[in-house]
Amino acid sequence: MEKQVSYLKKKGIALGTRLKGGRKIHIYMLSDLFIEVSYKNDNADEAPEKLNMLRGLNNLNEYLEKEFRTTF
Repeated sequence: MEKQVSYLKKKGIALGTRLKGGRKIHIYMLSDLFIEVSYKNDNADEAPEKLNMLRGLNNLNEYLEKEFRTTF
């Protein structure tokens, strides 16, 4: 997973962060893939703990809308 995230940081575009369950989730774009990465201690300079990949902008929008609805 560390090699994947290293490649993602070099070749991908960091879109930003969001909070989920009190954790900071970093969102990246690489071609038509959108990847959420959780890092140890919520610090992007530390080891990645979890990846979530979505293909295409529509899938990302649907996923984020669903996540938003479940918080309320």
